[in-house]
Amino acid sequence: MSRIHPGAQLRPHMKATKCTSLAKLQVEAGHLSFTCATPREMIGMAHAGLGSDLLLANETLDAARLGAMAKLQESSMITVAIDSDATLAAAAKAGIRNVLIDVNVGLARCGVMPNLAGALADDARKHGLNVRGVMGYEGHLMMVSEKNERQAQVAESMMLLQRAAKDVGGEIISAGGTGTYDLHKNTGVTEIQAGSYSLMDTQYSQLNLPFEQAMWVVGTVISSSTKWSVADVGLKSLGMDHGNPSIEHQSVWFCSDEHTTFATTSGELPKIGSRIRVTPAHIDPTLAMHDVAWIVRGDEVIDRWSIDLRGW
Repeated sequence: MSRIHPGAQLRPHMKATKCTSLAKLQVEAGHLSFTCATPREMIGMAHAGLGSDLLLANETLDAARLGAMAKLQESSMITVAIDSDATLAAAAKAGIRNVLIDVNVGLARCGVMPNLAGALADDARKHGLNVRGVMGYEGHLMMVSEKNERQAQVAESMMLLQRAAKDVGGEIISAGGTGTYDLHKNTGVTEIQAGSYSLMDTQYSQLNLPFEQAMWVVGTVISSSTKWSVADVGLKSLGMDHGNPSIEHQSVWFCSDEHTTFATTSGELPKIGSRIRVTPAHIDPTLAMHDVAWIVRGDEVIDRWSIDLRGW
């Protein structure tokens, strides 16, 4: 990813990893600006000395959380997304100095309508805020399976963001994600907000992206029959919104609170006591369920990373 989007062209998204130890490696790779989804991620990154340029790419009205971020501004560059008069007023009242206008580019989630972005930016400046530019997330297009179709739809979506950017002004046009990281050459986007690329999951692996799976939940086979086995990894340790996890050479039947039931597709079923690697379908919520990541090289544990940006 760093070869394609060096330096400030990539704003790694901490919602995927929630780990300052991993973020420090991204800094070593040349990335000094980061995207965050929660105030907790913003505050934790700043306290870890990673606050060169932090963007809360999400709306919040919480005065305490906005105030906590505002207190960091003497030592960190803090920018928050706004998409309404209410989020503008909350940011201004808390003492936030820098904002991006969050523009809806087709995903039924946050973002001001593109034709209203300029007026919101004008109001923000009247409140004394520095409007750094715009952002828009084409998340509804990440998993369009055919690449040419995905690229065509991304181009259409980014036309909305470009129109808004002309009305808003500023130097930043922020968009993208792991599924569209290579589709912005001609969209005018100045930075890509990708996160999952660093660890990956089974959903994004469907797109044949050039990123390797680097995170698994390790479990133990605790029960076995002639037709299936059960591991002690379940709903409480896996993000399930994108479907079942996968296990190499096994067919996952279903997950319950504490268990994953699976059958073999090649060879014998794993024996009771065997350790297995379970690949999550969605990395972001999976990491949010765990306190620690164990870093391994082969079978050797070489480090222990705290998942220290969990919570809100």
